[in-house]
Amino acid sequence: MDVQLRASDDDRHRVVAELQRHTGAGRLTLDEFSDRVAAVWTARTLGELADLTRDLPTAPAPAGADDATGHGRRELLVLFAVAAATLLLLGIFMALSR
Repeated sequence: MDVQLRASDDDRHRVVAELQRHTGAGRLTLDEFSDRVAAVWTARTLGELADLTRDLPTAPAPAGADDATGHGRRELLVLFAVAAATLLLLGIFMALSR
C-alpha cells in the first residue's frame, strides 16, 4: 500500500467500521473512538488512515456477519411485503367505499 495515495470516502468508511468493531470489543473508549473518527474524516492519505488503527489488532470480520446481513435483508423484505399488502387493501377499501 502506498501511504501517500489519497484516501477515498470508501476507505474512510472502512476505517470507521473497523474502529466501531474495536470499540464494541472494548479496545477503545467512546472518547478515543470519537477522537479517531474525527481524525478519519480529516485524513487525506491512506497512511494517515493506517496510523489511526496501527495500535489495534487486525481482526477478521465477525463470525456470522453474512448471516446478520441476510437477516437484515429478510426483515426489510418482510417490511416491504407488509407495506405493499397494506396499500393494496387500502386501495380495495377505497374503491369499494365509493
